[in-house]
Formats: sequence, C-alpha cells, structure tokens
Amino acid sequence: MTTRISRRTVLAGGAALLSYAAFAPRAFSEGQRLRLLWWGSQTRADRTNKVSELFKQANAGVEINGEFLGWSDYWPRLATQVAGGNAPDVIQMDYRYIVEYARRGALAPLDSYLGSVLKVDDFDEVQIKGGSVDGKLYGISLGANSTAMMVNTVAFEEAGVDLPTPATTWEELARMGVEITKAGKRKGYYGLSDGSGVEPLLENWLRQRGKALFTADGKIAYDANDGAEWFAMWQKMRDDKACVPADIQALDQFNIETSPLSLGKAATSYAHSNQLVGYQAINKDKIVLRSHALISKDAKGGHYRKPSMFFSVSAKSGDPELGAKYVNFFVKDPEAAKVLGVERGVPESASVREALAPSLDDLGRAALEYVSGLGELAGDLPPPPPSGAGEAELALRSVAEQVAFGQLDAKQGGETLVTEITQILSRG
Repeated sequence: MTTRISRRTVLAGGAALLSYAAFAPRAFSEGQRLRLLWWGSQTRADRTNKVSELFKQANAGVEINGEFLGWSDYWPRLATQVAGGNAPDVIQMDYRYIVEYARRGALAPLDSYLGSVLKVDDFDEVQIKGGSVDGKLYGISLGANSTAMMVNTVAFEEAGVDLPTPATTWEELARMGVEITKAGKRKGYYGLSDGSGVEPLLENWLRQRGKALFTADGKIAYDANDGAEWFAMWQKMRDDKACVPADIQALDQFNIETSPLSLGKAATSYAHSNQLVGYQAINKDKIVLRSHALISKDAKGGHYRKPSMFFSVSAKSGDPELGAKYVNFFVKDPEAAKVLGVERGVPESASVREALAPSLDDLGRAALEYVSGLGELAGDLPPPPPSGAGEAELALRSVAEQVAFGQLDAKQGGETLVTEITQILSRG
C-alpha cells in the first residue's frame, strides 16, 4: 500500500507542477531527433521499435530514442519530465489524462497539421473528437478497443466450468469463480482476479446502473451507496473464495506481467481488448476475450468503443512537425500497420483496417471481432475524464486495497472513495 500511496503523491505533485512547465525554457532538439515515451509490455516495445526503424528508413538522418514503462510507473515519470521541461517529443496519452495535460499547456495543438501532415480523414469522427479538448486536437487515436475479461480457457476446462457468455451475470460469474477455486486443479489457484480496484470495470458496472464515473462538467457521477455496493460485492467474492485474496491481488501492478492471471494465480483478469496479444505472449494456456458480466439478465451492458490510447506531441518539442509526421506514419503507413497489428487496438483508419485484415493472425482477428461484435452491450463514448481523473483512479485502487485488507468495511470504503475523489476533482 505504501508504494501506491507514494506513487499517488508523486503523480499529484507532478501534475501540480505541470502548470509551471509552460514557463520552462524551450528544449530544442538537436537536428532531426525524436524522443518517444509509452507504457506497455515488451511485446508493445518490440513492435514500436520496429515501426521507428521503418520511419528512420523512410526519413534519412532522423534519430529516434524510445523508452517504455509499466502503467503504474509511466505517469509519475511523464509528470516529472513535463514538470522539468524535459518531456519527450511524442507522448503516449490516455483518455483519462488528455484533458489535464492539454489544459496545463503540456501538449501541442495538432489542428494546423490536419490534411497536410496528419491525414486522418478516414478516421471515425467520434475518435477524432476523443482526442480533442476545448475545441482543439491534442491526440491522435492509435486504435479502438473496449474493456474485456481475459479468460484462461484451459483452467476453466480443467475445472469443468463453461466459459462466460455475453449473458453471464455477476452472480453467475461469482459461482464460476467458486467452482474453479474449489476444483483445486492448480495449487493456490482461484477463479477470478479481484477487480474492485479496476476503474474500467467499475465504470462498466456503473453504466449498467445508468450512472458513470464523471459528469460532463467534471464531477463524480456516483455516490457512496454505489461505492459500498461495489466493494460489498467483491468482499463477498473474497469471502467465498471466488476471487484471489488481498495479498495476491496486491502483487498486481496493473500491467500484463503482474496480473493474477499471468502470475498463475487466477483464471481471469480485467484489461482492454488490445491487450490480448500481450497476455497470450506470456501465457502458455489459451487466453480468450469475454465481455464483462451483467448486473441482471435484462441489463444492456456497460461497454463502449474507446480510443485505446493516443499519441500526442509535447508543447516543448523542438520539432513538433516531425513529431506529427511520426504519428501519421504510425497510424497510416501500411507496413507500420502490419508490424503493429491490433496490439494497440483496432486501427482507426478505414484504409489501414482493410489493408491489415488479410495479414491478421488468430489473436488479431479475435480482438477485431470482439470490438466490432459487442452489439447492444456497447453504448455511447462518455465525455473525456476531467482533470484529476488519473489521481481518482489511484484513489480507487488505494481504497479498494484497504477494504480488501480489512482496514475499511464496504460502507466505509464507499464513503471514503467518494470523499477522496470529490476533493481531487474540486482541485481541478
């Protein structure tokens, strides 16, 4: 817990310093050089580096330096670099953070490059708007995805339990988890990961209840009773041994490598559809995508098709046009698309999707079919999360862990969560 609190402190402090970064000396690149920073697995890094090599071959004299980290370490590093006036030229950006970074002047508007450098006319308009803040474009979507449950098919089969379906309810999923745990086919193994601290999973559950994480004007959109019910549902699953206990879940640093599924502790985990490639790369058993459980048989589902992530260009880049050129190559070049596949999501460009489809392997087709086949389980894209949303996500993880370890009961957890997030959002 200490580690997560310290990360939250670093992130909050770094975010506060972003406003000062706008006044830092301009850091010009030496010649044609780009620095990239992204989060993700080694699989993503390998693909990204290969695309960078292709870009260098097509643009003689350009040097590219790339760095990647896991999700939990990425945001403190980025905040520190931006605050110090040393931001990378091209920044991998998330939907929950783009408003905050754009409004603090850390990202360069890309509108002037549309049609000339950035040729994204065949992107869905919704995905373009997803990278816009206050009427200006700050991020180019690298793909579309949706939240998903990663399922170890072999573990389910060993326990004699049928795989979840789009009609599976939370109550039924919990029973599946109990059956897998009780089957005891693997030592120290449980049916489900503990998803109480997974914000996209909470959002899915809230959307099925007609609510959301945030209102359009940047306030929390659920109350303490919602939070209490959420934590109580997971507490019951822990008590019934449907999901992993607190000490195992605490090993999860919210990346592919440390998830309970990848650690061989649970038959499921919760991620985004594009991460199937990464999960399968490090798991010997077959992994498949499944939609999240329903709160009732007549629920409509809480999914939506979202930008998996963006590439943004730093406001302090010495060569923002070169950064925009790299981004365009990343999302539009056919050879780059073949390297990237759908690891960052289903490509937004219609022409790239058409060119890529014949070369997709089974995993790529599975991810594409999952996103396109959600049907009535998917609703409208919510408004971009407000400033402070990243810190709010860390607050959920912290409170969820406190409830899991018995430091708070479910009711106290709901009250604490709503109080903390309300305070975070009030700071703007």
